[in-house]
Amino acid sequence: MNISFLFVLAALPVVFILLFVYKKDKNKEPLSLLIKLFLGGFASCFLVLLVSYVLGLFFPFMDSTLPNRTFLDIILYAFIGVALVEEVSKWIIVYLMGYHSKEFDELYDGLVYSIFVSLGFAFVENILYVVMTSSISTALLRAVSAVPSHACDAVFMGYYISLAKQYSLVNKRDGEKKNLRLSILIPTLLHGVYDYCLMSNYDVLVGIFVVFVIILYFISIKRLKNISINNKKILFRNKFCGNCGRAVTGPFCANCGSRQE
Repeated sequence: MNISFLFVLAALPVVFILLFVYKKDKNKEPLSLLIKLFLGGFASCFLVLLVSYVLGLFFPFMDSTLPNRTFLDIILYAFIGVALVEEVSKWIIVYLMGYHSKEFDELYDGLVYSIFVSLGFAFVENILYVVMTSSISTALLRAVSAVPSHACDAVFMGYYISLAKQYSLVNKRDGEKKNLRLSILIPTLLHGVYDYCLMSNYDVLVGIFVVFVIILYFISIKRLKNISINNKKILFRNKFCGNCGRAVTGPFCANCGSRQE
């Protein structure tokens, strides 16, 4: 099978979803920022590999090749070994590159940032799966399942990150922390259910998986469209440091110390 053809097949669903999300953004984010976020998704892959390796040194459930794995082993691996590790890795990139950006001024922005990072991760993952298997059926199956699923998880991550951003800008730290936690917890739970249905050997879960995916796609697309249509500026009571981009309330930035004009 031609490698270039497989590469294109693996990349197409990622490009399609990114263009769809970008088109829905009424006030476009700078392309330079979006490229950084997408490439940040690449970096999250390496973070996942590192964390997974370290966890594998201490927790046997991380070895997915072990025979006779128990119900608990599969649960722990699906929800912690895969879902939690991947979502936290992507969240770290979104938080570092997007959350404190001076461009983060609308509710829809949080979804854009999360989706671009998540699909940067999905792009690398999809290329590896498709090229290594040299299978068109794998490419087509992942195009309608794994790649959109990553985007759906990111919709929820971005939604709660945007809520957290609103709370942070009015100095409501409890609300900010609560929504930051939810921006990790909800995508992890959704991701974990998806993976557990695939990893378990129960036939009944195949049907549940299909229903779950359809519902997840429907809710995610509806939420994305609603936030795009009803998008609004986040209330800014603080200004941003021209040097590091962090929110500041006085003449000097508490993060980098530079004087504000």
